[in-house]
Amino acid sequence: MSGIVVVFDFDKTIVDVDSDNWVVDELGFTDLFNQLLPTMPWNTLMDTMMKELHSHGKSIKDIEEVLHKIPLHPRVIPAIKAAHALGCDLRIVSDANTYFIETILKHLGIKEYFSEMNTNPGYVNEEGRLRILPYHDFNKASHGCTLCPPNMCKGLVIKRIQDSISEEDKRLIYLGDGSGDYCPSLRLIEKDFMMPRKNFPVWDLICKDPSVVKAENHGWSDGEELEQVLLQLISKVSMEHNSPFITSDCKLQTLSLSVLEALPKALPLRP
Repeated sequence: MSGIVVVFDFDKTIVDVDSDNWVVDELGFTDLFNQLLPTMPWNTLMDTMMKELHSHGKSIKDIEEVLHKIPLHPRVIPAIKAAHALGCDLRIVSDANTYFIETILKHLGIKEYFSEMNTNPGYVNEEGRLRILPYHDFNKASHGCTLCPPNMCKGLVIKRIQDSISEEDKRLIYLGDGSGDYCPSLRLIEKDFMMPRKNFPVWDLICKDPSVVKAENHGWSDGEELEQVLLQLISKVSMEHNSPFITSDCKLQTLSLSVLEALPKALPLRP
C-alpha cells in the first residue's frame, strides 16, 4: 500500500529506552546529568553532556559501542520490514538526534527502510566530540507551540509531512510514546491512525480527552503488539482501497514469507 505513510517516534518506540539516557547512564555520567537537568533545556543539556564525555576521555567509539547495545523488542525490526515490504513510506520524527539514530539503525541494518528522518542535528566536530543542536533554533525564534519543548515541535513536522502528501488517498499512521507525541496526534485527521504506547505519557494525555484526537486510536504495549496493530491497520487500509498489496505502478508487491505469515493474525481489526 504505497498510500500509507508510517511515522515512528524513536525512543521507547523503535528502541525500548531513551537513547539519551542510555548513553549517559552506560558511560557513567548519570549523577552529573541529574545535577544539570534543572538548569537548562534537555536538548542543550545533551550537547553539554557530550562535551563533558569528551573532556573526560570518552570517545566517539565509546558512544557507538554503547548505542550498538541499546535494548529493543525482537518484533520491532520484523514490523518495520513488513510495513516496508507492503509498500508503506516509513519516516522518523524524534527528539533524539541524527547521530544516535543513524548509528543504531545502521547497526540494526534497517536505515535504508526509512525515507526521511526528522530529528535534532548531531555531528562530530573537528575536535572529535559530538555536537547536538536543536531542530528548531530557539535562540533565533520560537516555534510558537506551547505543548512542545523549545527545540522541536513534532506537530509542525507532521504538518509539513501532511502538506507533502496531500493526495486524497494518502493515510498516515503515527506511533509514539512521549508527551512530545501529543501535539502531532492533534494534527492527524479522521482517516489517519494514532498508535500511542499504552500507559506512557502520550497515552495518558489522549485518555484525558480522547475526543480532541480526530484520528482512530489504537494502543500498543510492546513490540509484539506494535507489530500486530500496525499490520492490522495496513491490512484494513488495503482492503478499503480494494487493491491489497498492489503498488502505485500496478506491480504486485513482493512479500517475504515472514510478511505473509504475519498477515493472517492481523484480521479482524480489534476494536
